[in-house]
Amino acid sequence: MYEIEYIEEVKKEIQMNKKVALAIVTDSKGSTPRENGAMMVIKEDESIVGTIGGGKIEYDVLKRAKECLETGESKKYNYELTEKGELGMTCGGQAEIFIKVFNKKDTLLIVGGGHIAQRLYKLGEFLDFKTVVFETRKEIIESDIFPDSVELKTGDITEELNNYPISDNSYIVLVSKGHKDDLKALREVYDSGAKYIGMIGSIRKCKNMMDTLVKEGIERERLKKVFAPIGLDLGGETPEEIAFSIMSQILAVKNESTAKSMKYNFFK
Repeated sequence: MYEIEYIEEVKKEIQMNKKVALAIVTDSKGSTPRENGAMMVIKEDESIVGTIGGGKIEYDVLKRAKECLETGESKKYNYELTEKGELGMTCGGQAEIFIKVFNKKDTLLIVGGGHIAQRLYKLGEFLDFKTVVFETRKEIIESDIFPDSVELKTGDITEELNNYPISDNSYIVLVSKGHKDDLKALREVYDSGAKYIGMIGSIRKCKNMMDTLVKEGIERERLKKVFAPIGLDLGGETPEEIAFSIMSQILAVKNESTAKSMKYNFFK
């Protein structure tokens, strides 16, 4: 394979928002299975593209690449390819292999494409979130409100959410028009493993929706992680201010922060 083909494989995984690792022989001395620059792509499902020489060294690199994918950290490893070395090989050389991990982007899933969503996606892009908007209204779908960088899902909300890969780097915001799709969406995502789920609405409206789900048999404990009403109390009322309060709360959850003021009392 040509070098560009390995890069294309990595690019495909990144575009699907999947973790991927690239193992590269960055230095070699003496007799080694592969020369400098040899590459191997290791995907999240543990499938590989290419080889760095097979045998014991490749087996060990695959094991270490899996660990790197789990931690999200890139690392360098040195191998002594002799009988006295860690792998007990007889090549007689030395090899340095760097495993570069390409992590998933945090994903902002917005149910609804109205005024708040139109402000929120801009904040998401500014903060390097991959943004996906779920919207069924024709006037929004056929407009140029959202740029090509925003993935637009236009089918049935329940089906679209069911088919979308949600993980612990997903942040879900329910802000549909008139809240008509929020209940359907919440049914689908409340137990999805998302890092954050927030729903807009008054306390009364949110309580009614929670009560509905409990009556349907969903355990209260499973709904406690939903942020409803959504956002931090910043006192704003405009779509811009509401979007900012939502993103502030998302960042607090993402960074495991209390979101309390940093003001210090210098005059105790």
